[in-house]
Amino acid sequence: MDIAALITWVITALGGFYMLGTWLSRAGAKAGNSHLPVPVIFGHFALAAIGLVIWIIYLIADKDALAWTAFGLLVPVALLGFAMLARWLPVHRARSAAAGSDAESDPAERHFPVLVVAGHGLFAVVTVVLVLLTALGIGGS
Repeated sequence: MDIAALITWVITALGGFYMLGTWLSRAGAKAGNSHLPVPVIFGHFALAAIGLVIWIIYLIADKDALAWTAFGLLVPVALLGFAMLARWLPVHRARSAAAGSDAESDPAERHFPVLVVAGHGLFAVVTVVLVLLTALGIGGS
């Protein structure tokens, strides 16, 4: 189960990197028209990356405290993720209404593919559940 958590975490991270790259390439951090606050984006990224490193160390050291630390980091990561999703949904819904608008003024997050957003969220939920189950000692590690 701990290796499954690592795999889902890495897949989740890949989707996150893709969206972060899209957001940055569309000047999300600079344009001022993004609905996603810069501290939320980078806080989500930093906490998730630190948690992943701690999870990898947990896999090597097999110390329960590290599993719980990784899970503890995933809680604010998930909360920040839900906050970003709540702010992204209206932007996504407005996409069809703004079909002829100026692409330069579009929020950067408007360019996130729905499948990537959905996949990132789904794998994130699975990761949190697998990390929690592993920390609880369910499924053996």
